[in-house]
Amino acid sequence: MIRLEEVSKLYGLGEAMTLALDEVTLSIEEGEFVGVMGPSGCGKSTLMNIIGMLDRPTHGEYKFNERSVAKLRTTRQAKIRRDSIGFIFQSFNLLPRLTVLENVALPLEYKGVSARRRIKRASEILERVGLRHREFFYPGQLSGGQAQCVAIARALVNDPKIIIADEPTGNLDSASSRLVMELLGEIHKSGNTVLMVTHNPELTRYATRVLYMHDGSIIHDENTKLGEIAPVARRVMYGKPMTSEEDDLAGVSALMSAIPGADEEKPEDTKKKRTRKTKTRRKTTSRRRKVAAK
Repeated sequence: MIRLEEVSKLYGLGEAMTLALDEVTLSIEEGEFVGVMGPSGCGKSTLMNIIGMLDRPTHGEYKFNERSVAKLRTTRQAKIRRDSIGFIFQSFNLLPRLTVLENVALPLEYKGVSARRRIKRASEILERVGLRHREFFYPGQLSGGQAQCVAIARALVNDPKIIIADEPTGNLDSASSRLVMELLGEIHKSGNTVLMVTHNPELTRYATRVLYMHDGSIIHDENTKLGEIAPVARRVMYGKPMTSEEDDLAGVSALMSAIPGADEEKPEDTKKKRTRKTKTRRKTTSRRRKVAAK
């Protein structure tokens, strides 16, 4: 479905030139759920923008369904982008003056669908994401998770083949993130191809393949099992060396020896302390009995 051959992207000129993508070669098959990970500024969003035809590569070739995108007219690219690709952004990008229903139906208006049909279709999609009861609300009246679900519904309203999600859970709490990811998982299971940029290794549980980027290049590409954190992502999460119990005890001993006056007590000192505590308890108990008797 998607084929990139040595694609590079440069921004700026001269000394201010920045290499965002460095000869990236990539193939994505229909029905895959691809997670893209890497540090900020490594080229993840640039890669998604080129795949989504929001930007053009400086060098290299991009083929969509075996057709060279560079040879397509601008209007043809816009039509493919409208009908075949759905975008989900971190900041939702909902229009605040339109209701939830109107936001979801907006892509159909650009497509020339009649008002009655687009309202019906938008309402059906909102039912699918569990927000039909909020269709007459405005974006400002929704929680972050609900707003992102509306953005997903808008991305699905044209029944696209590809969903491109750029940090879809970046502004959400854990509960809302889980809701959004479960929804994306269902979309993938229904046959859609999903491309998702994320910094969270936990979200690789939903992917069937994970790409790792650094300085504009793909440095690792691995297939994964649904429900499991990708191996490289797991090493990122739990990369600290595991210590044994002996190491922990040695560390505690070193810490105690570094604290002034933290030397181990002698057995005689311990016995004296216990005797004092016992005498104090007996005195306290005797006083309580006398008070109770009075």
